[in-house]
Formats: sequence, C-alpha cells, structure tokens
Amino acid sequence: MRINKAIELLESGQPVYYTSTRELTYENGVKMAKTWADYIRLDLEHGPFNMNALGEFMKGLVAGGPTKSGHRTPAVIAEIPTDGTDETVMRCNAWMIKQVFAQGVHGILLCHVEHPGAVKVLVESSRYSFQKAGVGNVLGQGRRGHGGQESAAKIWGISEGEYLQRADVWPLNPKGEILLGLKIENLRAFENVEETLAVPGIAFAEWGPGDMGMALGYPEQHDPPYPEEMIRIRKKVKNLCFANKLYFLNQVEKDDLEAMIDEGVMICKPPSEEVADIGRKYTKRSMPW
Repeated sequence: MRINKAIELLESGQPVYYTSTRELTYENGVKMAKTWADYIRLDLEHGPFNMNALGEFMKGLVAGGPTKSGHRTPAVIAEIPTDGTDETVMRCNAWMIKQVFAQGVHGILLCHVEHPGAVKVLVESSRYSFQKAGVGNVLGQGRRGHGGQESAAKIWGISEGEYLQRADVWPLNPKGEILLGLKIENLRAFENVEETLAVPGIAFAEWGPGDMGMALGYPEQHDPPYPEEMIRIRKKVKNLCFANKLYFLNQVEKDDLEAMIDEGVMICKPPSEEVADIGRKYTKRSMPW
C-alpha cells in the first residue's frame, strides 16, 4: 500500500475524486480523516497561510484515521498562495514549499502558472538534493533542505530515513509519494502552456475556468456552458496534458461524469459523495472508498 492514496489509484488506472477545505483545525482533521474523497485540497491560496494550524490539521487526520481504504490519512494537496509568475517570483517564495511539506502534506498545486521557470523552481524545491531522476538539461539539483523530515515522517507514519527516500515527485520517480499540479488559469499562462507542461516532475494540470473566464471578460463563468473561446483553451490544455503524460483535472457533475471519464479526465472535482460513487461504479473500482 502506498502512502499517497491518490497515486495508488492513478497507478491502477482509476480516476481520483477530491474535496476542499480552508478550515485548518485539529478537529476538522479528525472529521475529514473519514472523508469520502481520495484527497483533500487545502485552499491556502485564499485561506490563511498558517503552518501551526496546518500541522494541527494533519495531526487530526492521523488521530481520526485510518481511512476506510486502510491508508493512514487521505492524501493532502496544498494550494499555496504564491502565483507561478516566473522563476524569480518562485525563488522568492520557495519557503512556502518547504514549510508545507514539513507539515506532512502529500503534494502542491501551484496557481496562475505563467512561465516554465516557475515550474522548474517548484519541482526543484520539492525534492531533496540526492534525488537524481530527471536532473539534467531542464531540472537542476533538488533544493529541499534537511530538517523538515522529522515532523513530516511522523505524519506519514514512517521513519525519517524512509521518508527521505519516498518524499519525491511522482511519476518522475516511480517510487515517489508526492504529487505536483499546475493551474493554467490566465492568458499569460496560456501563452506559455506548451513549454510549461513539458517541465519534468509534474503529475497533473487543470485549466482553471473561473480565472480563465475572468481573463477573457467573463467574471462569473466558472461553470458550464462555456463560450467557444473557453472551450478552445480547455481543449488545448487537456491535449497538452495527454501529450506530456500528465493527468487532467476537471470539475464533474452527475450528468457529465461518465463523458468526462471517457474523454480522459482522471482527477475529478465532484459536487458530492454521490457523484464520486457514480464514477467509482462506472470504472469498476475495487478499492473501497
């Protein structure tokens, strides 16, 4: 069994379903340990970036676990506050990456990713310097430092030595337990999307319809039906994900879930447990919950 439930499911060809929270309390962690979702998205972009609170939430997940699938906790993906504007912005904000990983999260989602240089920094800052997979022309040596592994290993329920080996980006490292994702959610990001999605070390991406709609002059167009220009952007981001062997994230509804799965959506944002259950039955998923 993997530490990261979402990776375990994706490896087996099964879509994953997530839910979101901004409530970083021990009590909410205990409650969400039994979530119906495969992973929890932490909205640190719009909620407080409070590492003490995040640590308490993660401890609550452990206390309330294991999950109904037998994992110690649900996977946790933190959406951090910084935008992926360019390499300089990401270098200045790489401290966020170190701090969330030290609390034991299982991945990061980066918003407004406008430049491949920002992705390069994200990947390097998420890795330890001794991990060599993919290091070369694009990726440099990992920049995550010694020290944060003690607290993170306690959350994962493994030794510090094992944590150091397993806390690497998947699928670049097939044994890694960390998921990195990108939001291509404005027109500047879309201009560079071919280069951005080609950077090694990323597992998934999405097109961010809420912000993309705003950028196109549709401030309340988060949900379908979308105008033609938004449909065109979604199609290109999706096809580039497939070309680069990345998983595509999209919101799903009861009436379009099966069609979304059939077109290749593998990371799903459903409105409810009911919709996730429909998807699990449709793909004949064997893992409970």
